Parts: sequence; structure tokens; C-alpha cells
Amino acid sequence: MRLKVLPSPGSEHATLATAVDWTGGSLATGGDDQHVQRWTSAGQASGQVCSLDSYCTDLHRCPAGSQSGALAVACTDGSFSLFNASGRRDKQVKAHKGAVTSLHWNLEGTAILTSGEDGQVKVWSGAGMLRSTIATSASPVYSAAWGPDSNAVLYCSGKDLNIIPLHNSKKLGWQAHDSLILKTDWSSVNDLIISGAEDCRYKVWDTLGRLLYQSAPLLSTVTALAWSPTAEVFTVGTYNSLLLCHASGWLYSKASTDTGSLLDLAWTSDGTQLAGAGANGHICFAQVVGLTAEVGHVRATLTDRNSVEVYHLLAETVDELDFRDRVIKMCLGHGHLIVATATQGCIHSLAHLNTPHILDWKETPTLILHADRCFLLVTSSQGMQVVTYEGQQVCTIKFPGMRPELLNERLLSLSSDTLAVVDLAAKGQVIRFFDTAQGKPLGQTLSHPNVIVSVALNQQGIAPDRQVVYIDQSRDMWIRAVGGKAPAVKLASMVDNALWHDSVGMLAFIADHKLVVQYYPNMVYADPELVEVTSFTKNDEELGKGALLSSFTGSQCVLRRGDGAEVVARVPPYPLVLHRLLAEHQWDKAAKLCHAVKDTSLWAVLAGWAVSAGEVDTAEVAFAGCEEVDKLQYMLYIKQLPTREARLAELALYRHNAPEAEAILLQANLVYRAIMLNVRTFRWARALQLAQKHNTHIPTVLLERSQYLARTGKVETDKQFLQCNTEVTVDEAEIEQQVQQELANEAARPSAVK
Repeated sequence: MRLKVLPSPGSEHATLATAVDWTGGSLATGGDDQHVQRWTSAGQASGQVCSLDSYCTDLHRCPAGSQSGALAVACTDGSFSLFNASGRRDKQVKAHKGAVTSLHWNLEGTAILTSGEDGQVKVWSGAGMLRSTIATSASPVYSAAWGPDSNAVLYCSGKDLNIIPLHNSKKLGWQAHDSLILKTDWSSVNDLIISGAEDCRYKVWDTLGRLLYQSAPLLSTVTALAWSPTAEVFTVGTYNSLLLCHASGWLYSKASTDTGSLLDLAWTSDGTQLAGAGANGHICFAQVVGLTAEVGHVRATLTDRNSVEVYHLLAETVDELDFRDRVIKMCLGHGHLIVATATQGCIHSLAHLNTPHILDWKETPTLILHADRCFLLVTSSQGMQVVTYEGQQVCTIKFPGMRPELLNERLLSLSSDTLAVVDLAAKGQVIRFFDTAQGKPLGQTLSHPNVIVSVALNQQGIAPDRQVVYIDQSRDMWIRAVGGKAPAVKLASMVDNALWHDSVGMLAFIADHKLVVQYYPNMVYADPELVEVTSFTKNDEELGKGALLSSFTGSQCVLRRGDGAEVVARVPPYPLVLHRLLAEHQWDKAAKLCHAVKDTSLWAVLAGWAVSAGEVDTAEVAFAGCEEVDKLQYMLYIKQLPTREARLAELALYRHNAPEAEAILLQANLVYRAIMLNVRTFRWARALQLAQKHNTHIPTVLLERSQYLARTGKVETDKQFLQCNTEVTVDEAEIEQQVQQELANEAARPSAVK
């Protein structure tokens, strides 16, 4: 990916240009000639918007609300003015002593943020009425920005960055640079902060003030920077240079300009074009080209504003695709290439590239996600739409408080039948699940005490078996079944990102600068003691700091290092083969594969699958293969149980799921076994409750309780048991006779093993 700088249209400002912003399909620029000019997207001057009483320092268009399209312009005399779409000044406000250095509308279009040379940061209503002065600094504030939800403000003062929440007094500040900070920006999509200073560096931060990336010293001061609307990239402006950087900080490309120092940068709403204000009065226009998507043996590259080249590695063929409008997004996966233009989407099957399905739309999607049988479109006005690869809309998904303009691929995950989305209205602490066939809520929402920063659904199996992993702000990774009632279990700590395999249930993640692949993540429920056995860890010094997973397909993981270089990490191929055999319930072939490979991790994966599926015979063989003698003996005990329900209950108990085991036994009317299951797990109150409810084996529970207390040297203190001891007579011989009768009745069932 790179920026293609268009030929300079010539200087329309007599002196330096200081501010740029896109208003609809046109660009507004301001400078020291006291004029605001309008430009077309092709870079041609199209007239004057308005004249000013002083020199322009910043300008910003209202993005939404009743004043959508209104232009706010900041000036050196300490005032800012509000202009309507026709260029008429509606109001002028005296805001600061000295120049107003920065000005921004919030995303809702209801408030304006200003900072000034007087060191103050202020919030104004959309009509220009002062709401509050939120910060006062001893030095000038040259840049300020809204937080993602407009509930916090970021500003720079000297060498420091400061975050001030608007609804509480807890302020966060830290020294960010060694010299004066000139520019900063806060992404509303990925919640990351970028800053540039006179030390000739740009840096990437999280909202806790942790440094994520620091550039090498550039040749000149960083005078401008801006996040793209999608937050996938950001741009940095210096003297006669324009840098395009990945969201994690590493450099995509560097382009030369003839603008002198770039004092301001602005992206179009679709993130395909950029404009910059130059110190010599020139306005710089640039387009994003070279956008690449690669999956398996196919690579698609944006070669021009409306041309895409598809290269097939194995066949060594190249297909050229031309489109009517400018290409805004493209997404490759699951055998399809989706190309989004300003007015329509083209859905190409990789098998038949020249016969796409066309999908017309009124609004360009901000995000596209692939799944096996469908894909997801996210737009600001229509929310989330599930569409088939034939171009048919399946459903629209909405929920109260949804903010689609703030969603990104880390906060959404799509499978063939399920959509998981982090609810930002619940402070990012809730995950909602939806059925992609009807758009209705699926199962219960998942609540977490910490902010969730990433979510991912596995792609294997059907909806009842679907699992979700998520990473919170403390970098802990958790797993839970989408439709299950079992609590979430912590898988790992210090996790940067995680990625499911594209076809089977293996999980790869980066933890503490190491690549870890878990062959069977569900092992945390089947047998937590074997989790480490089923993990593959690659401690590769080549990964370095800040590496992120790009794809996990076949037997290889593709990672992007912190410096932007791609690294391919190979993982053993046998777990992939084993998963495919087990997905087809070919237990004998799976056992033969484990015998041939003689790898303990494969035996452990087979054991976990068998325990979860209720295959006792296979579990016996697998535990013998991984030399787990105690677990093998327990499987032998389970095999000799007479009924299938009893065996399934014991397997559920092995998975530490006593409520499920009890439910299986009660549904099969095996009340005695249900009571004794609670006795074995020391759930004495529940055992007595079941005995009293079914009016059976109350003396048995009392006898077991008294023997337990005698062995442990304790005295009965429970009121229920004390009362029952006075009301019920315990006869050991009679109890033994009842127990033998229960076992005989169970063995006499038609379904019992003889």
C-alpha cells in the first residue's frame, strides 16, 4: 500500500495554508490570506467559501446532527466562526486569549472542542455557547482531540499528553516526547492515540499511556498527522514528505511533496484520498493505491483508483478487473473477492471472476467481514447487514445503543451462523450474539468486568458448538461457548491478538512475544490438566515486539512483525488432519493416525474430543497413548457402568460439570445415582434435597454424611442434617439392601449393557 501524490494544482493561497477538511465531496482549505477556498476531489480550485477577519489556524466540518455540513473556522485573533453550507457566517465567538490553535466537532455534531495559546482547552455547544473550560496549562496547547465516545478529551502541553474524562476528575497525563508536541490525534475506531513532536518522531499510544510504537528519528519535525476513517492506517506530515503508516506504527510508504512543511492533513470519509496544507500555500492531494488482499494462493492488488489485479500463484495467471467508480474497499476470503466502490459492491467468485454479482447501495460500507456462507456489511446509517455471496440480503442486525461507525474488525466476528459484536454502549464490557439467518439475538449476552478489546468466533462446526474467545484491556484471553451456560475460562495472559484457524478449531495467538497454537482450546472444559500438552509454542526471536497475526490457514501462520515485515511460521500438519477426521467422526482412523505419529499432543487432542463426544472406547485408547494412567483407570470404570446415561453423566462429571451430570441422571430417572453423585462431590445439601424431594434414600445420605464426619474428625453442625438425624432411623443393613436393589434395577433396564 502506498500514497500516490497527484500533480500540484498550483497555489491558491497567497501565503502558507494552515488547515484542510473535506466537506461532502469537496475540500475546504484555510490560510494566512484570510480566505477559505473550495476544491474538487480531483484537485481543482472551485471558488471561495468565505473571507475571514484574521488568519485561519484550523477548520472542521460538522459530521452529523442538525448542523451537519456547517463549517467551524478558528483564527489567530482568538475567535472561531460558524459558517453554514452557503458560506454565510452564522456566529463568531471570542474563545481564547491569543490564537485558537485547534478546533474539532465531536462525532455527534453537538459540541466543539477548542484549544489555544493561552493554555486552555474548552468545550462549546454546537451553537457556540461555552459549556466548560476543562483544562488550563502553563504552556500553549497546540493540539486537542475528542475521545471515541466524546466523553474524554486528549490534549498536548509541552512534552506531555493528557487525557481528561468529562464526567469525572480522574486525569491521566504522561511525558510522551523529548521535545514540544505539535500534533496529536485519537481514533474513534481503534481507540489508539498518535502524537508527533519537534524531536522528529511519531509515536502510537493506548489510552492507558502505554507506548505501542516509536518511530526512528525523521529528517524533520512532525508537523501534521491524522488517522484514516477506518483506523487501519494513519498519515504523518513533515517537511516535503508524506508518510503512510499502519495502525501499529510501521511505515507503509513515504511520498515526496512540494509543499514545504505540511501543517494539516485530512482524509475523505471513505479513506481513499488525502489532502494536506503546505507552508508554501500549496495544497497536496494523494490517493491510496497498492491496497493488497491475499489468501492462500490468490492475491488481489489495487493498481489504480478503479482497477484491481488478481494473481493466481499456482496457475501463474493474472486477471484485470476494471470498475466504473473508485474502489474504496476490497476483501478476499472463502473463495470470493468483494470489491466495494462508491455506489455498488461486486461479488466475484474466484472460480468465475468475470461474472460478478452486483449489489447496489446508497452508502459505502465502513467494514466488510467474510464467513463461509455469507458476509457482513457495516454502514453508519443501516447498521449491520448479512448478505449471501449471490448478493441476497439475509437480514439486518440492530440493537439499542449500537454505534456502527465505531466498530472495527477487532470488535466484530462472523461465522456461518453466528455474529458476535462488542456492545460499546455497555462500556465495551458486553458481547452480544446474533443468528445470521434471522438477525435475532442468540443465547445469552456475555458480560465481563473489564473492557473487551477483541473478539473472535471459531469457524468449525455448528451453532451449538460455536466458541468465542475474547481479549480484555488487561490482555487476558478468555474462552466460552456461545450457547452454553458454563462460565468463561481464562486461556492465557499478556495476549496481543488471537486468530482461529479458517477451517478447523485450532487457535493461534501471540502471548509474551511468543507464537502459541492450541490444537484443541475446548480442552479447558474437557480436561484442564492437558491444556499445556495440546499447545505448540514457537519462541522465535524473529517475531520481535508488536507482531500481529494476519492469517492462519493450512499448517502455517502468517504474522506481521512490528517493523512491517511478514513472517511465515510453520506448525505441525498432523493436528489439522486429526481435526478433519474427528469432525467426520472417523474415530478409528484418528486413533490410527495417532499410533503412526506417536505424538503425545495428538493423543491428548483425541482424548479431549472423545470425552466431549461421549466416546468412552476412544478415550480409553487415547489416555493409554498419552500415558495418563489415572484417567485411563477412570475410563475403564465408566465402561463397566450398565447404562448409557450413567456413562454420559460420569463423563460430564469428569469435565467438572456436576450440574449437567445430575440433569442427565434425573432425566433418565436414575435418582439414586444422582444422589450419590452429589455425595461424591461433597454437595451434601443438594444430595439431601434430592432425597427428600423424591422421598428415597434419605437414610443413605445420612449414613454417608456420618461416615464422612467420622473420617474427618468433625461434628455435625448443619441444621437440616441435625433435624433429619432425629426424625429418620439409619439401618445399615437395610440401606445396603436398598442400594443393591437399585443397582439390580438399573442393570435390568432394556438399554443396559449385559
